[in-house]
Amino acid sequence: MRQDLVEDATITTRIDLHRPGCSCALHGRRLFTRLLGGAAVTAVWPALAREGVDVGGNSKFAKLVSAEQVESAAQQQYLQLRQEASSKHALAPANHPQQQRLQAIADRLIPYTYEWNERARSWTWQVSLIGSKELNAFCMPGGKIAFYFGILQTLQLSDDEVAMIMGHEMAHALREHARERMGKQTATRGAIELGAAIFGLGNLARSAADIGGQLLTLKFGREDESEADLVGMELAARAGYNPRAGVSLWQKMAEASKGAPPQFLSTHPSSSTRIQDIEANLPKVEPLYARAPRPPRVFGPPALHSTAG
Repeated sequence: MRQDLVEDATITTRIDLHRPGCSCALHGRRLFTRLLGGAAVTAVWPALAREGVDVGGNSKFAKLVSAEQVESAAQQQYLQLRQEASSKHALAPANHPQQQRLQAIADRLIPYTYEWNERARSWTWQVSLIGSKELNAFCMPGGKIAFYFGILQTLQLSDDEVAMIMGHEMAHALREHARERMGKQTATRGAIELGAAIFGLGNLARSAADIGGQLLTLKFGREDESEADLVGMELAARAGYNPRAGVSLWQKMAEASKGAPPQFLSTHPSSSTRIQDIEANLPKVEPLYARAPRPPRVFGPPALHSTAG
């Protein structure tokens, strides 16, 4: 029999590998001079028309940072997260009903990731259920997925809604948004330092440029989120999950995040904007959903006040 899962653990392991301002070794100044030539490499993306959403090619800024380095760093962070959760009895065993649910949904989505990123074929995909009340889920570079129990329970997510979140988070990894943002920060930092040296403007110019760079990062952050919404919606539709669940999902998110900062100060689009974008793109993915085989089993969310899952 499975062990009980602690569902309200406090998890302290940082999982924000792609957050602006990260000071990890991957953002070292040496990367700017060593990898700047990689920025000239154009994005690899099929020129042929395809069915589904259109989000353009991958950013050439990602070429400034090694994919292997990013994925290795992500794997280390993910391992630390699992170790901390396990030490607090907050890492769900394989036979936990909600872990089985997440694994089943991931297994259906993963085969459709390969078109978006050839590297995904060699990733060791992994799904973890973390016993925390936090409303959180993510997929790190290299296919390392985690859902916190709180997002499943508090929002009472349907399988279709879980697939939308999982597809969204997978899209961040597939589109290499972490690697892209690292590349942008590397290039921006190098340009700021070079400009300050050339024009002799010193720290004042550097401070002003830093502010501009932060605002630029916010803009790209919102674009990344919008892109992940669309790619995730397509992944879910191809896997047999109703893409219209994106609307109900973000309605639930809006209700749960009342008091959030206005969109122009956030790295995430507002829920109303996301819903409008999803609705506008539904005609592109609904034919995919109509043809897709349906999941053989419906799971459903954990009970609101259950400790058994």
